[in-house]
Amino acid sequence: MSTLRSLRPFALAGLVLLAACAAEPPPAPLKLTILHSNDVHSRLQMVNAFGSTCSAQEAQQNKCLGGVARMATLFAQNRAAATAAGRQVLVLNAGDNFQGSLFYTHYKGAAELEINNMLGYDAMAIGNHEFDDGPANFSRYLRGAKSPVLSANVDASAEPAIRGQYRDAVVLERGGVKIGIIGATTEDTPEISSPGQNLKFPRAEGVIAPIVARLKADGVNHIIMVSHLGLFRDKEVAAAVDGIDVVVGGHSHTLLANDIKGSEGPYPVRVKGPSGREVPIVQSGSFSRWIGRIDVDFDVAGNVVAANGNSITVEQSVRPDPTVQAVVDRLDAPLAQVRTQVVGAAAIPYALDGCRARECALGNLVAEAMLVATRAAGTTIAVQNGGGLRAGIAEGQVTLGAVLTTLPFQNNVATLKLKGSDLLAAMENGVSQAAENGGRFPQLAGARLTWTLTKPAGQRVISLEVRKPDGSFTPIDPNAVYTIATNDFMRRGGDGYVVFRDRAIDPYDFGPGLDDALATYIRSNSPVRVSTDGRIVNR
Repeated sequence: MSTLRSLRPFALAGLVLLAACAAEPPPAPLKLTILHSNDVHSRLQMVNAFGSTCSAQEAQQNKCLGGVARMATLFAQNRAAATAAGRQVLVLNAGDNFQGSLFYTHYKGAAELEINNMLGYDAMAIGNHEFDDGPANFSRYLRGAKSPVLSANVDASAEPAIRGQYRDAVVLERGGVKIGIIGATTEDTPEISSPGQNLKFPRAEGVIAPIVARLKADGVNHIIMVSHLGLFRDKEVAAAVDGIDVVVGGHSHTLLANDIKGSEGPYPVRVKGPSGREVPIVQSGSFSRWIGRIDVDFDVAGNVVAANGNSITVEQSVRPDPTVQAVVDRLDAPLAQVRTQVVGAAAIPYALDGCRARECALGNLVAEAMLVATRAAGTTIAVQNGGGLRAGIAEGQVTLGAVLTTLPFQNNVATLKLKGSDLLAAMENGVSQAAENGGRFPQLAGARLTWTLTKPAGQRVISLEVRKPDGSFTPIDPNAVYTIATNDFMRRGGDGYVVFRDRAIDPYDFGPGLDDALATYIRSNSPVRVSTDGRIVNR
């Protein structure tokens, strides 16, 4: 046999191998458009500037924003435009779909599930408010979700209700390119929601870094974190964990935008990772009033070479998607009678803005209502967490629907006795996260608080005074015992108020509903005009 003939099988094998190699596409750059939303908080309909359900009069005056049917239209329009421009598309949800309107109060997540399945999200992060009615309730959402639900730092190994029903990350393919998406959930969920004793929420950095390494080892060179950590923590994680290319965030309700009045920073915010690469971070407000679009270009190695975009206002003029709107209307039908009951009027507008970092009129109003509701118990001070206020109240007629939207958590007013020294410790906790827009900021009645951001957390309270019967104020006596009104969530240690839980004397958590207390106060003092008066001062 000739040498040529004897080599022929090897030559043919080589040709087959070359053909196989030629069939594999070479690495290619990726042009990716990410559409996203965060913190919709059950605002399925249009809302006013305060986040409350839009009234017919406000709609006639073109003062409304948002609504999931209009979100659906904008998602579809931007998807079509990006696809026509040769871009690949992902649609991401950064969590907190639950809690905030009668849709959640009545349906306990079933309404949000039906809508989100229609909006076509490719992945969703778990938000803290997904646990407001416990893991078993959230399990219904997880079992019905059509897209992956993600969190790397929710440890459900000891919680059978949701164990195995969500993922830490998912790999999706766009244009032949693998994209890893990692979820993250705020670590203080046990303090600000009701996840129960079995779930753990470890620091995100420690669990996300090995997942990034795992994805990289599997050949995934494009990695997105869809995060419900808040902007402050997103920056920390992006700076600490190498390999994250983009962060799509939520939780802090931060409007990042380049041309929208009132935005809190540029879109995107950029943070340098450990290797010196800039990581773009985006977030688009809350309550369905905005969606985000970021166009990210990657080179063949998976490096971000361009990242630009903006938040997009969900204007009232946007035509609602008729299919989604029909579902919202069906879900809304049983709620209309409850929502429209008039309880009184507001002489001034009560905005939600600022209630997590400073005195706000809305916080004063709710705290005063608690104080009046518990007067028979001898309370002298009321404390309401700013994060427990979920929408403002517009000037004019106030309906029960507006009250329930402002206070959607179905909390009771709680009372307790507390030593002055413990009350001071509670105020230190309350102002500890003001720079991060944390939800624990204390709104007060019957007291005056002076504090500062110039000192570290734990040393920020300068003075705390209690109001005397004649209207004057006197410093808190560390050794005296005071009767306090708060909500039962805080009384049980929520939002870090463990002193209310551990040091309470004669606590009682079963007072009137907080929403009932506010509705009664508005009804009895209508038109209400409680405003800011300097009871909380930041020096």
